[in-house]
Amino acid sequence: MKSPTVHRKRKKDLTPYFLLAPTVLLIVCIMVYPVARVFYLSMQNYDLSQVWKDGFAGFDNYRKLFTDEQFWQSAKLTLKWVLTQVVAQLILGVIVALLLNQKFKGRGLARTVALVPWAVSGVLVTMLWTLMFDQTSGLLNDLLMKAGIIHEKVAWLANDKTVFGAISVAELWRGIPFFAINILAGLQSIPGEIYESSAMDGCGPIRNFIYITLPYLKESIIFATLLRGIWEFNSIDMIFTMTNGGPMNKTTTLPIFMMKTAIIKGNYGYGSAIGVVTFLMLGVVSILYVRAMNRKEKV
Repeated sequence: MKSPTVHRKRKKDLTPYFLLAPTVLLIVCIMVYPVARVFYLSMQNYDLSQVWKDGFAGFDNYRKLFTDEQFWQSAKLTLKWVLTQVVAQLILGVIVALLLNQKFKGRGLARTVALVPWAVSGVLVTMLWTLMFDQTSGLLNDLLMKAGIIHEKVAWLANDKTVFGAISVAELWRGIPFFAINILAGLQSIPGEIYESSAMDGCGPIRNFIYITLPYLKESIIFATLLRGIWEFNSIDMIFTMTNGGPMNKTTTLPIFMMKTAIIKGNYGYGSAIGVVTFLMLGVVSILYVRAMNRKEKV
């Protein structure tokens, strides 16, 4: 017969697991099950427009996907979108953070104004920029025509040559404050004594930035870049509401391609295959990026 002491000890050992059980169950319900469901559906013929074909498909959806021209076009556009946005937002975000870190009159107000785009909802951002890019009554066309830069109104969101640049500017406006916030926090953690010592040694602003500021900001930059890259990779709200993936699928990224296939067309099997491939691509890139940064840090 087990002694009361052993029973109490075993009960005490199991207490943390009982306390963690609700959280683990919640994670399984809202994260693990949906992901597992997507993997399962990617192996099925599940098309609401052709229900008589429903059943196990094996890897047919993946074979079809890798021979789909629209998939490769969307993948290239997604890569272009992520690289353009992350690099531009990082550079401009660092510049904004350096300016906001300076001491000047009205700095608090300037910081507040600079962070407004990040606080505005995505729907409102879309409405604002759609109105600005409007061909007939848009502010952008009006300003450019008054300045003599253009002589006829441009359909910025309907022209396949200008649509990518237009939505890129709108996303830049919304995304720069995220980098500015993180970089500014990193700048404020740098001890001022280091810059004072550097000034005594005769180092200028450029050397200070390269040899002092950037090394101290490395962790902030890695974190912000990785997180923003994931968000931009999955970005769908602004692009879809502004262009609906057009014109001629010129702004159809992988998330939009997946949504159109699964939600709009009702082909959940093929749409799930797109989701699985997108998930794996994003996971591999994230792991390689973090490992590359860690390797550089060790060197």
